[in-house]
Amino acid sequence: MQTTLKIEELAMFLGGIFAFSFLSLEWWWFPVLLFLPDVGMLGYLFGNRSGAVLYNLFHHKGIAVIVGIAGVLLNHEILQLIGIILFSHASLDRMLGYGLKYERGFKYTHLGEIGK
Repeated sequence: MQTTLKIEELAMFLGGIFAFSFLSLEWWWFPVLLFLPDVGMLGYLFGNRSGAVLYNLFHHKGIAVIVGIAGVLLNHEILQLIGIILFSHASLDRMLGYGLKYERGFKYTHLGEIGK
């Protein structure tokens, strides 16, 4: 099952790349911005609860989809870009085993404990 989930996340990541191809931006923007959502890890400087909340805000696919759809409906390319980057980054993270965080600490995720 774990392999199936990783393949599914890879497909979603590739879907993000496909969606990016419809934007008028140069391709080099995608890899440059791809890891920007990891800024959410800075929340851990203020404790596990703040870290989990901020990290999950930047890594929640539902939020990414809402932002992306808002960008499409409003014909706002920057919102579309933000949604695509958030979605693609979350898919890549989950493919690598990094899930949404629990308040117990960074290594406790909805996909299991990191490093086990």
